[in-house]
Amino acid sequence: MKVTALISDELIAEAMELSKAKNISETLRIALEEYIATQKIRSAAQEIVAEPLDFYWTAEELRNKNNS
Repeated sequence: MKVTALISDELIAEAMELSKAKNISETLRIALEEYIATQKIRSAAQEIVAEPLDFYWTAEELRNKNNS
């Protein structure tokens, strides 16, 4: 997909340097993939905070089961 976007040269240059991308398209792809991954992690973390996971065994019980 072709997109026209007004992004500062400094922002693109810094993103290219940090991502080690070869061109602007690769830089934007990497940035978008990282952003999406970060948002998914944040969303999952918020779900866990809202409804914490319940475990059947305690850590000590699991250690005992693994050692027996």
